[in-house]
Amino acid sequence: MMASQRQRPSAVVICHSDRGSQYAAEAYRRQLADIQAIPSMSRAGCCYDNAPMESFFHTLKVELVHQRRWVTRDEARRDLFAYIEGYYNRQRLHSALGYITPEQAERNAG
Repeated sequence: MMASQRQRPSAVVICHSDRGSQYAAEAYRRQLADIQAIPSMSRAGCCYDNAPMESFFHTLKVELVHQRRWVTRDEARRDLFAYIEGYYNRQRLHSALGYITPEQAERNAG
């Protein structure tokens, strides 16, 4: 929801997830419908469908989660937001993007 509010996409958005029950839940699917996003799920038993997200979560754990212990959920939420929005998307160079940031890649694409 945050991404759709911030980006306000004008093109079709496909929201891809694994086959977790939370992504098949009516409340989640309703939120996708509200922002006119098309739901997409990985194929059963195909680990390659979610390889980019698995890579992201590995990086997140190595670079942030395993380095900290949070006292409150709000503290964790704040640090996760700062890592993703402040560092991962705007400063961290990504080899899959030709060693530029996701923000630069998005700017170059548009």
